[in-house]
Amino acid sequence: MKLSSYRQSDATTINLLFKRVFSDSEGPAEGALIGNLVLELIETTQPEDIFGFVAIEQTIIVGCIFFTRLSFMTPIDAFILSPVAVHTSYQGQGVGQKLINFGIDTLRKKGVKLVFTYGDPGFYAKVGFRQITEDVVKAPFKLTHPEGWLCQSLDDTEIEAIPGNVNCVKALNNPRYW
Repeated sequence: MKLSSYRQSDATTINLLFKRVFSDSEGPAEGALIGNLVLELIETTQPEDIFGFVAIEQTIIVGCIFFTRLSFMTPIDAFILSPVAVHTSYQGQGVGQKLINFGIDTLRKKGVKLVFTYGDPGFYAKVGFRQITEDVVKAPFKLTHPEGWLCQSLDDTEIEAIPGNVNCVKALNNPRYW
């Protein structure tokens, strides 16, 4: 399996992967929603504010993740991991973990200090995330599942409170994703 940065020319294939994976697990409406989110991320996010990575088996993209910039009142280099998709037939084989670790290593080398995500604490703990509260860092929107607000320090320092509001990229700037 090859891990690499995504190519914008693969946007349609990546969109279909997310649609299929989320339709299989959450239903067609969620598949369409997340598929459209991915296209919007690719099309509207400035290159310096997005990192995407794919897992390729032979010539087929079987997994994909995106990290996009989070902005605070205090200058800090931070990104959020969202969304993540691994083709249904490749789930449970460590593909998602490998992709996430590959992405985090890449961001660490680029000097990113913090990576956030909003998801299953049990899964994301396997790749170094830990739960935080909104007393430490506020989420961009009210969280449906506050226990899923997670963070990881990429420079091995303690995660300290960051005052004020946080802003995400335009595509994620919608309460329906939170």
